[in-house]
Amino acid sequence: MYTQLGRTGLRVSRLALGTVNFGGRVEEPEAHRLMDHALERGINLVDTADIYGWRVHKGWTEEMIGRWLAKSPGRRDQVVVATKVGDAMSEALNDQGLSARHIVAACDASLKRLNTDWIDLYQMHHIDRTVGWDEVWQAMDLLVAQGKVRYVGSSNFAGWDIASAQAAAQRRNSLGLVTEQCCYNLVTRHTELEVMPAARAHGLGLLIWSPLHGGLLSGVLGKLATGSAVKSGQGRAVEALDASRATIEAYEKLCAEAGLDPAVVGMAWTLARPGVTAAVIGPRTEQHIEGALAALDCELAPQLLAELDRLFPPIGKGGPAPDCWLS
Repeated sequence: MYTQLGRTGLRVSRLALGTVNFGGRVEEPEAHRLMDHALERGINLVDTADIYGWRVHKGWTEEMIGRWLAKSPGRRDQVVVATKVGDAMSEALNDQGLSARHIVAACDASLKRLNTDWIDLYQMHHIDRTVGWDEVWQAMDLLVAQGKVRYVGSSNFAGWDIASAQAAAQRRNSLGLVTEQCCYNLVTRHTELEVMPAARAHGLGLLIWSPLHGGLLSGVLGKLATGSAVKSGQGRAVEALDASRATIEAYEKLCAEAGLDPAVVGMAWTLARPGVTAAVIGPRTEQHIEGALAALDCELAPQLLAELDRLFPPIGKGGPAPDCWLS
């Protein structure tokens, strides 16, 4: 149920409660119930971002989490809070990116919205190649020294971005990145080429967003047939389904033959991959949380794993580049 956050001593749950749906899709009372339920079931890692809640206004989700933290004395000590910086928060020229000015100002704003004195994991939401790493680490080191941030992570980085960031941090005798949050699932396996090897080499834990590819791997065909598809009936799931319907049909049949829920299979596969610290789930109901928890106890049989590789083959020969391309 718990593991260490990358190479740090901080222990976190293998599922992270993602909050991108909070505000606009999940209203505050239900969001608070979901957070209560997740914490009761042992999920202590809450992942958000300063821009989440944009359907209401940017920062809304952090404000909701802040009000939830304030509702119970001692709750903040139970929860590992991860948020992100880098996306544009307004139309102001410098209210975006990874300049030292924006990182420090954005952190202070997130702390206020979250109603907390510190952020456990402060993640750069995207790479900003207009800013040098010395500037980025100057800002992050300042926040760590001030006690406002405990650890720094990245999100949506390339493998060489991770290597560059770590080299710069080492020059400053800084801890550097401890996690990378990336998209990874049976359908999207390009992460295996560069990002996963870079993370492993530099001691980063992987936090996986979209472990079910937006619901594509959650039994989408069955849900569409019964009219119960919500997230799996839109966005990247629908786009991918148009191109891979036969594969998804075979996947859902394989899961049925194994007597397993497709969502459990997809989540269990991701969680079992080397270097994966946690999967970020985006539940809208308590049942979604329970389904994800079931994946923690699901050990996929070797024959089933082989069939999954046949249906969703890795790139080239599999494994990291360039070996996967060599004959």
